[in-house]
Amino acid sequence: MQILRASVDVEGFFNRLAQASERVLALDYDGTLAPFRVDRDQAFPFPGVIEALGSLMRRGHTRVVVVSGRPVEDLVSLLADLEPLPDIWGGHGWERRTPTGEVRILPLPAGAEAGLKRARDWVEAEGILDRCECKPTGIAIHWRGLEADSVTTLENRVHSGFSSLTGKGCLELLRFDGGIELRARGMDKGQVIDKLLSEVASDASVAYAGDDRTDEDAFRALGERGLRVLVRDQVRPTLADVWLRPPGELLDFLARWLRTAGGSP
Repeated sequence: MQILRASVDVEGFFNRLAQASERVLALDYDGTLAPFRVDRDQAFPFPGVIEALGSLMRRGHTRVVVVSGRPVEDLVSLLADLEPLPDIWGGHGWERRTPTGEVRILPLPAGAEAGLKRARDWVEAEGILDRCECKPTGIAIHWRGLEADSVTTLENRVHSGFSSLTGKGCLELLRFDGGIELRARGMDKGQVIDKLLSEVASDASVAYAGDDRTDEDAFRALGERGLRVLVRDQVRPTLADVWLRPPGELLDFLARWLRTAGGSP
């Protein structure tokens, strides 16, 4: 673990964690809990992650929350070996699956569904469906695995095509590591964190771990309320407090959390 902000007190955080009446660990999925894969259906968690998260929930007195741009349905499939399943937020917060299995989907802003339908038609007409991830709340084009020149060409092409669909304000363009997404405006990972913080006591111990630009919204929302953890192979400019390289340092962090919370390592 590398400390990124001189003012952060990691030891103090874990000391408070040991005494906390409530503990919340929220984590992004791709790049944080699982490696990136060109075939996104094969992006299963790093070895050891399922066991570590299960132990935190069963013995570590911790509420585990997964927050992702993926649809909830995809996350349920990829985390199928985790028992019980945690609280899962998909589509950057538009979808939520509670630990009891109830799935809640927020209504999209007026015009968003029609705009996304036009985007799907555009993608099909452009012949890039093989690079497309169609979600209930957005359309993402992925270029992971392409050569650099092909990435630039595809990015410019998609940006131009999608930009014409954001005019009414119900949709927005979002760049992320490995792609670009046209998504419904009004929810992001920061608002998920705001909701989670509203559900716990003011002295709860909370941490958020993520790798992507979209996770900066969550870091910003968490602020000084908890520990902000960047998880990626290489550090980048970020609001995070500490940096971990996956999977080894992430697993060490989860093991320390478990020990501190009173569970066995």
